[in-house]
Amino acid sequence: MFSLLRDIGIQVAFKQEAVPFVIAFLLAEFFYKFHSFALECLAFLATWFVLSYVQSLLFRPSAGRDTSA
Repeated sequence: MFSLLRDIGIQVAFKQEAVPFVIAFLLAEFFYKFHSFALECLAFLATWFVLSYVQSLLFRPSAGRDTSA
């Protein structure tokens, strides 16, 4: 996590990961009842990873798009 924040910055990391994190957190809170912190934590992290991956596929930045006005 430290390396991620150091390499891309906290603002970029927050913008990229906020939505998948919140969704994964809510799913884990409401649906993951394994009666084991370790299992619930691993399930949360796996869910966050999958949601982040899906988001990266759905919202790829366009390489050819010019953002200057």
